[in-house]
Amino acid sequence: MSKLGAGTLAVGKDPVFDDIKYDGTRSDAVKTESQGSVGTSAALRPQQRKLHDKEVTFEEYYYYAQKTRAEEDEQPKTTAERSAWSLLFPSKSDTGVSQIKTDGRIDNKNLNDAAVRASVSDAEWTNASRALRTASRGAIFYLITTDILGPFGLPYAFATLGWGPGIALFTVFAVMAGYSGYLLWDMFLGLDSYEYPIRSYGDLGYRLYGPLMRHLFNFLQAAQLLLNVGLIVISNGEALSQAVKFQLCFAICCLIWAVVGFGIGQVRTLQKFGWLANAAVWLNLICMFITMGGASHSPPNYTGASQAAGASIGDGSSVAPDPHTGVYPPVMTTGGLPPSPVFYGSVSGAMQAIFAYGGAMVFPEFMAEMKRPKDFLTAMWCAQAFIYVCYMFYGLFMYGYQGQYTINPSYLGISKYSIQTAGNAFAMGSALIAAALYGNIGVKVLYNTILVEWFKAPNINSRGGKLIFAAMIPIYWAVAFVIAAGIPNFSGLTAVVSAFCILQFTYSFPPLLSVAFTIKKYAMREGEGWNPTTGHVVQGDRGLGRALRGFLGGRDRRRGFITVFNVLYCGGALAMAGLGAYSSIEVLSAAFAKSTTNSFVCKSPLQ
Repeated sequence: MSKLGAGTLAVGKDPVFDDIKYDGTRSDAVKTESQGSVGTSAALRPQQRKLHDKEVTFEEYYYYAQKTRAEEDEQPKTTAERSAWSLLFPSKSDTGVSQIKTDGRIDNKNLNDAAVRASVSDAEWTNASRALRTASRGAIFYLITTDILGPFGLPYAFATLGWGPGIALFTVFAVMAGYSGYLLWDMFLGLDSYEYPIRSYGDLGYRLYGPLMRHLFNFLQAAQLLLNVGLIVISNGEALSQAVKFQLCFAICCLIWAVVGFGIGQVRTLQKFGWLANAAVWLNLICMFITMGGASHSPPNYTGASQAAGASIGDGSSVAPDPHTGVYPPVMTTGGLPPSPVFYGSVSGAMQAIFAYGGAMVFPEFMAEMKRPKDFLTAMWCAQAFIYVCYMFYGLFMYGYQGQYTINPSYLGISKYSIQTAGNAFAMGSALIAAALYGNIGVKVLYNTILVEWFKAPNINSRGGKLIFAAMIPIYWAVAFVIAAGIPNFSGLTAVVSAFCILQFTYSFPPLLSVAFTIKKYAMREGEGWNPTTGHVVQGDRGLGRALRGFLGGRDRRRGFITVFNVLYCGGALAMAGLGAYSSIEVLSAAFAKSTTNSFVCKSPLQ
């Protein structure tokens, strides 16, 4: 292969792509065909293809991904980016990926229209992707830890599981969530490029399993994001009703937060969310310290006992006052599973612990807007370690002081009004930021999967796209409020979201996708790959033998053991999801059977 010029940078040690280099101009290298070829009959430019073209092969995605990674490695790092402190104090002056100079601009061109796409140059096409990549690893660290339901649902999880099972399960969830994040990162680096950017979790499913998997992912992701926003609206409504001493109609309290979301949801890019996410993390920590202080110096909130863990895992007697004296039972904790006539209450509680690791659903979206996706792994592992240590300590502390009276979210379980109000104030602020983040990504998912594909909507960064995005925000928040408000049991609803969505995106789907990625990547041998000149894929063999070689890791036999582990990991996660789904549905059925009031009434569930 001919050299591309001085100052080139080799991509890596992949046997297929050792010779692909980047020289700053992105001129395609040529790979000579051998052993026969399969695939497209001509070398089409990426912008000449459909938005989701079945003719694009794994090898072509992989080829362009290696070129993009090489270009990213060439981007100079600022002093702030090299500093370890950049995780905690991300730079506000980073301008993102440098763009290639071109004669034309495509800011307001509708690149979702096939005719328009075909008319733009290669540099203009890739610049459209570069323009979106502005987030630093510090911003991603805060975005991952911008979570309101995770920390404040964990005490409830410990209350339904007990000390031993709670600690063990939360530790296992933490380790496997970090591993799943690594799998998503590894696949993103191998499939994403400026020519074929990955925008969502569904894009990973499409490139490895086809359109049906993409539609499934998009549906579940949209459902989870919508319900997350609704859950936060309801939890903030409960906090507000408690803060005003139930003098304001509960439905109005919830509606107020939905209306506030119309405004804060207008923030469009993750880079601009960085400082909000930073603030949300510290607000969460302040709220955690306040509620721990309140729990240690005041009794539980007995008036909200109907929403406590003891009402879900047993017959309710552990949180019911004595009919003669009116005295509530003392706080109780258990080393093992607490006694309960049914098991589904504890399983439903375990789903609350999984909520702490629900961020994997949007990891591809985070990486899609990063200046250097390779830096995501550092940010993700640091964020997961932060979540594990802080959430574990908080959950155990609150469980130790409140036992079976723990309420989900836990800051609603403080009885002293002054401490209760202070905690609620900080929790409502951080929750609103988290809801805005979920809503932002949720609207983007709907925009790209419905408006772009069905109605050829313009790019979201164009003037028309910005206007459509702004109009979608109030509709999205209104729908989220209506759906969540109609379900009477907050913990049951969070358990449903965990079992059907969060557990899948964090624990089931990453190993499932990784198996396909490993087979396709490691089946390639030296001399095989995509030829950018002819548009053909060079393969020496096909069929079961090729798939088996990829499954076993090709020349890297260690990959075979990892693939077998991923198969077992996926199966175990699916079994847990099935158990969680059954349990959460049973909890909701019991809530409906008791005629528990929903959120369309004036009486607060905490009264």
